[in-house]
Amino acid sequence: MASSTSLGLLLLRLSLGLMYLAHAGLKLFVFSLPGTAQFFAGQGLPGVLAYVVFAAEAVGGALLLLGVYPRQIALALLPILLGAAWVHAPHGWVFTAPGGGWEYPVFLAAMSVVLWLAGDGAAALKRSARFTWSAA
Repeated sequence: MASSTSLGLLLLRLSLGLMYLAHAGLKLFVFSLPGTAQFFAGQGLPGVLAYVVFAAEAVGGALLLLGVYPRQIALALLPILLGAAWVHAPHGWVFTAPGGGWEYPVFLAAMSVVLWLAGDGAAALKRSARFTWSAA
């Protein structure tokens, strides 16, 4: 039987995976990939980066759901969330503000770091190497 910590990490991992898939779907089905590229260009970013972000969110989200090296995936996706926070920072704190705020991507970034530090959670298909701090 899985521990409550392992089940909590599973819930965190699944939540992050679903969030990444939802954001990839938003880029694909609502804004369209060319529309997302245009938004990125309007933010001063290369438009082609929108396609990279979409692919990373879609593949990374699926890998998190499956539990394939979840700690490494959470860490690898961290720059996307920090980039989103940077884009939304001028709009203020509340994500429901026009243009969105920065607190939601920062919170998700923090949760990605928690998953990276704490472990894969229950039902991971490919477990990550164990991360430990050592006091020197």
